Amino acid sequence: MTQAPARPRAARRQHDREIVMLAVPAFGALVAEPLFVMADSAIVGHLGTAQLAGLGVASALLMTAVSVFVFLAYATTAAVARRVGAGDLPSAIRQGMDGIWLALLLGGLVVAAVLPTAPALVELFGASDTAAPYATTYLRISTLGIPAMLIVLAATGVLRGLQNTRTPLYVAIAGFVANGVLNVALVYGAGLGIAGSAWGTVIAQCGMAVVYLVVVVRGARRHGASLRPDAAGIRASARAGVPLLVRTLSLRAILMIATAVAARLGDSDIAAHQIVLSLWSLLAFALDAIAIAGQAIIGRYLGAGDVRGAREACRRMVEWGIAVGVVLGVLVVLARPVFLPLFTGDPTVKSVALPALLLVALSQPICGIVFVLDGVLMGAGDGPYLAWAMLLTLAVFTPAALLVPALGGGLTALWATMTLMMSVRMLTLWLRTRSGNWIVTGAAR
Repeated sequence: MTQAPARPRAARRQHDREIVMLAVPAFGALVAEPLFVMADSAIVGHLGTAQLAGLGVASALLMTAVSVFVFLAYATTAAVARRVGAGDLPSAIRQGMDGIWLALLLGGLVVAAVLPTAPALVELFGASDTAAPYATTYLRISTLGIPAMLIVLAATGVLRGLQNTRTPLYVAIAGFVANGVLNVALVYGAGLGIAGSAWGTVIAQCGMAVVYLVVVVRGARRHGASLRPDAAGIRASARAGVPLLVRTLSLRAILMIATAVAARLGDSDIAAHQIVLSLWSLLAFALDAIAIAGQAIIGRYLGAGDVRGAREACRRMVEWGIAVGVVLGVLVVLARPVFLPLFTGDPTVKSVALPALLLVALSQPICGIVFVLDGVLMGAGDGPYLAWAMLLTLAVFTPAALLVPALGGGLTALWATMTLMMSVRMLTLWLRTRSGNWIVTGAAR
């Protein structure tokens, strides 16, 4: 009788090791990505205000374009992990190659669409007359790196599905360092200005893509997987990605609506909103790392037909999400006197941001559950449900957020609607996982 709990404890320890092994490197890779933009901003900022403003507009356009296609990583992770669980590594890598070919195809289409329309896109985003030429230059050159970035997304998904998050971390760090060195050399050494920054980033991105391709191709040759494009496989990758694209676009719409509402509240409110949103996004990296581990682990268990293992892993990751959420919430409360002065010295902005920051802190355990369950369902290949759940969340959030200025509410009320949004997501995801309908075993869903 006294030895009965040993297996559950052993299972928890095994899940903990897997979560840490996958989540910690994934967190490092996630944090490295926005450092590209920060490095570019720091280097270009010394060229002048107009150049920095142009970079800001172009970067917003590029980040939007790339984030829309993040499904390349998510869908590929789930598909590859299932086949790994089923013990079919050649098929797993073949599936990953289909995702990479899809990324290359989509990247080519984006380049063809953006290059001729770059000036119009810059104007649409409201760039000033002085900043617009710099924004157009940076956008046109950096667009050439989009195919490489999409290949990086898809190849990252392949490696995550193979339960390897360390290689993406190493590549991200090397890419960041190369980006910084190239930017300094081309912007100042070669005197290319903002164009040098764009070319430096493109070269670094292409280098990252080449490294990923070498790793994946070696794996394909080792296991006898074909490297040729397969029309049926590419279509299957696209079909798996469409629901996740809907989910991502719905989430982006929520964030855009929140920013638009904050802008209507006044200058102090929008300034405070940007501070709070930047912290919220930073905290999301830590929670998203657990979600990435969930995608890889759940996909593998379901591919192996281990329903019990999938359920136990899901439960343990939820516990991790709640615990990390609590820790992050406490850190936000403790760090707020230091955090706010980093962004503003305006006492009005600080006073507006403080209550919203406290709401962010209180909501972190909810965010932890949401991110984990999101990752679990992605790993299960349950994209259609995630799409419908996110559309429902958007439908609930939109009128609530638009009522904030109409009812005389401020930034705190707006962030209360953000907390409502995360609560709706938590409810929809919890109902799905509790139902068990997400559990479909086998090498393919």
